[in-house]
Amino acid sequence: MTVTEKVSYIKGLADGLDLDKNSKEGKLFAAIIDALEDIALTVSDNSEHIDAVDEDLAALEDWVYEDDDCDGCDGCDYDYDDDEDEGVYSFECPHCHETVFFDESLCDDDDADLVCPACGAKLDRNSIFEIDDDEE
Repeated sequence: MTVTEKVSYIKGLADGLDLDKNSKEGKLFAAIIDALEDIALTVSDNSEHIDAVDEDLAALEDWVYEDDDCDGCDGCDYDYDDDEDEGVYSFECPHCHETVFFDESLCDDDDADLVCPACGAKLDRNSIFEIDDDEE
């Protein structure tokens, strides 16, 4: 039985008591039942929103974890060294020593701040992108 069904049942029980709605007790029961109905509708609406978010999250998880071979785990066949050919630089953060990846387009933007996604430390652009003067 859902919450709204339970509140409807309680409302039916109260109607069956045939309380005088002008008495103190009748007004109290009517107010309580009205509040219960509002709460039940809110819970029902929230449940629908939560279900929608859950479905969206499941779709996102499917998309993110779609290819289990590329997560960098032991036994992974993905060759991260090939990323350099695709314009991605791997770099070890000097602060947290995590391997992070930066897109080649960042080396074109001298004003962009480079921040380690693992620890949040600001990184030195020259130590990440070792570009020869001929390449510039």
